[in-house]
Amino acid sequence: MRTAIVTDSTAYIPLELRDKWNIHMIPLHVIFDSEVYREEIDIRANEFYEEVKQKELPTTSQPPIGEFVELFEQLSRDYEAVITIHLSSGISGTCQGAITAGSMVDGLEVYPFDTEISCMVQGFYALEAAKLAASGEQPEAIIERLNELKKSARAYFMVDNLSHLQRGGRLSGAQAFIGSLLQVKPLLHFVDKVIVPFEKIRTRKKAMKRMAELLGEDAQSGAEYQAVIIHANREKEALEWKEELASRYPHVEFSISYFGPVIGTHLGEGAMGLGWMKK
Repeated sequence: MRTAIVTDSTAYIPLELRDKWNIHMIPLHVIFDSEVYREEIDIRANEFYEEVKQKELPTTSQPPIGEFVELFEQLSRDYEAVITIHLSSGISGTCQGAITAGSMVDGLEVYPFDTEISCMVQGFYALEAAKLAASGEQPEAIIERLNELKKSARAYFMVDNLSHLQRGGRLSGAQAFIGSLLQVKPLLHFVDKVIVPFEKIRTRKKAMKRMAELLGEDAQSGAEYQAVIIHANREKEALEWKEELASRYPHVEFSISYFGPVIGTHLGEGAMGLGWMKK
């Protein structure tokens, strides 16, 4: 069975990797006033962070069902199945949109996968699925592998303040931090598909140190891990952090990614994250 791999733009997989592994990407949208931009197509991260300095913060939206249907119909000409891999259903209806669209397309078996997370950790799943599909693995076996990876997947991130997440309704348990927005650099993570506070930490430096410690706790098992540093318009800081972490954990494979327009809208500039999973 020929299997296509689809993910959405919030995986932030570099174009060259998407091309190399034949990963199809469907974009989420950011809306400035009445102008709609397709993430990773019409607007990229560096353009977005410049734009928000001059305009009010945009809103975001999931891909229209029609865009999914159109993509799936195109894929049905060359493939019998598609595994469609998306950001957590607890913060977006994108995965449900893919499920609905799949029921509207004949001749294509659609296998949805809710990563329960986002950004390049989501991208790790898509890349693994694409490699397995290229080697001829059947969809059920690929989904089984992705579920196995989910057991070791982690992501922690800090924001300069919670105002964007609160405004967008993407943070659960925010009351734990209300009144302390200026005093802490809250460390957040995903639990049961939604973003919740993990710890209150006083400074940015300590928050990053804590994320590194959490990685170290998992990586000390001796298993091979891949990890990604994710930044919101803080590339220099990310590069320096990568160098530091790579020297501390030489058996972990590190990469750098970014919070693009959609996720950046909700986290704000200056956010920093660290995610990982077993290889």
